[in-house]
Amino acid sequence: MALSLHHGERVVLDQVGGFADGVAVKEVGEETFCLCKELVDGVVLVSRDAICASIKDMFEEKRSILEPAGALALAGAEAYCKYYGLSGENVVAITSGANMNFDKLRVVTELANVGRQQEAVLATIMPEERGSFKQFCELVGPMNITEFKYRCTSNKEAVVLYSVGVHTVAELEAMRERMESSQLKTYNLTSSDLVKDHLRYLMGGRLNVADEVLCRFVFPERPGALLKFLDTFSPQWNISLFHYRGQGETGANVLVGIQVAKNEMEEFQNRANSLGYDYVVVTDDDNFQLLFH
Repeated sequence: MALSLHHGERVVLDQVGGFADGVAVKEVGEETFCLCKELVDGVVLVSRDAICASIKDMFEEKRSILEPAGALALAGAEAYCKYYGLSGENVVAITSGANMNFDKLRVVTELANVGRQQEAVLATIMPEERGSFKQFCELVGPMNITEFKYRCTSNKEAVVLYSVGVHTVAELEAMRERMESSQLKTYNLTSSDLVKDHLRYLMGGRLNVADEVLCRFVFPERPGALLKFLDTFSPQWNISLFHYRGQGETGANVLVGIQVAKNEMEEFQNRANSLGYDYVVVTDDDNFQLLFH
């Protein structure tokens, strides 16, 4: 809708996220667009993390559980007020719908603190030597570590993926500067959906796999969806990585690694397109290269 209003005509998206499924459409309705073009003053865009934070806020304040599309309005209202510095005003958000399930609630609980900037996901490269783990913990200092993943992969250096509870941006930056000053390169991965949805669950050793193509698929939640996928690619190509994350009726986020020779890429893309599942190739993602190579 934001793009359609900007261009003055309905725009068709290549793909949409399924988390807020009540508003996840590739093309807005003709009549809806006409009404919005005439009556809407502007559109506020918010992230999936912000939606999760609003769901948590509503539950903690009113003990009501919103579906993501309903919480989208609340997250947008909060972003609007923050941007314009509004205080003491009456602001109305239509939080319609109660289409929530436990699969989606699991995602909400993991991302809500990130959406409120109360948790950050980071990666630090540290030397693989005695005392380095203790040094790392000392540099974290007063920050609370909420998640930590590490596995020895070489005799030279290790990549640690971890989460910390944060209260201010300055506090997080101060910790990162402490790491950098001690020659421990540190990356803030909080904004990466690939890390939050998949890579954080796959830490445990790095490996270079020949001709590996990394893709993010959205599987429909119906019997036979996985078998249809396997029939499309197997046994011609070897599956080198697979992480499935169900989200209920809206589909499952799936990260797949497939070994495809360069001269077979065109055939692979044709088969992937004919499968009919939304997908995107993420082989060159910087965070994947950092954590798994």
